[in-house]
Amino acid sequence: METLDISRSKIQKMIAENVILLNGKPTKSSASVKPNDQIEVGELKEETMTAIPENIPLDIIYEDEEVIVVNKQNGMVVHPAVGNTHGTLVNALLYHSKNLSDVNGEFRPGIVHRIDADTTGLLVVAKNNKAHEHLAKQLEEKKTHRKYIALVHGVIQHDTGTIDAPIGRDLNDRKKMAVIGSGKKAVTHFKVLERFKNHTLIELQLETGRTHQIRVHMNYIGHPIVNDPVYGKRTLIDDTGQCLHAKELGFIHPRTEQYMEFECMPPECFNHIVNQIKDS
Repeated sequence: METLDISRSKIQKMIAENVILLNGKPTKSSASVKPNDQIEVGELKEETMTAIPENIPLDIIYEDEEVIVVNKQNGMVVHPAVGNTHGTLVNALLYHSKNLSDVNGEFRPGIVHRIDADTTGLLVVAKNNKAHEHLAKQLEEKKTHRKYIALVHGVIQHDTGTIDAPIGRDLNDRKKMAVIGSGKKAVTHFKVLERFKNHTLIELQLETGRTHQIRVHMNYIGHPIVNDPVYGKRTLIDDTGQCLHAKELGFIHPRTEQYMEFECMPPECFNHIVNQIKDS
């Protein structure tokens, strides 16, 4: 028997990315191993990648010695991964600043939290490890403020609502997330801003931060995000990405301990689709 010197967190990542197989099939970290079971351990492909600085324009809302608040553009992946080694937010940040935290490793410098490639809006980036740990703790303790705006299919009759449904890997498609009983607790609050003939414009506030949480939750209640290419399987209006925008972001500054809040309006691609819906 071979013993591997691998951390628990890395093992969990390898399982999530199907690098570790149980009897030739993807597995879960909660799976029980029986005598004569075969465990195959591959390698994370990203270990061979190098994140390099790239001169990519950034829409910086705020910056000081501790943090950077960025309005991420549509289509920009947050950090390098297999298939997306260039053109990411991290590549742009490395060119912009020589000071970024390394808590999350070489491929995620400064990255405290993420939003999807085709989701636009606000992200906070840490410029040193102390700031990173301070911000990460706020996220864990639900002390940050995050509001989104989204256009969804269907007319939501309730003015407000809360979706409390656990999210985990889709058992039938490991690249997707889904509401499953064995998933992690996920809570999303929403408020209707405007109703149209067949759509609804809503504001959402996250209580937790699961992968694809808003997209999964809205699809779960039968109101998937407009233009979402993965969840809901509705006809796409164009290729500008789902109508989901991180509109507000608030946090306690890691050095001054003062609360800061930022807001940015949805991009033109989002507004263009909303106007099409209004006129239809």
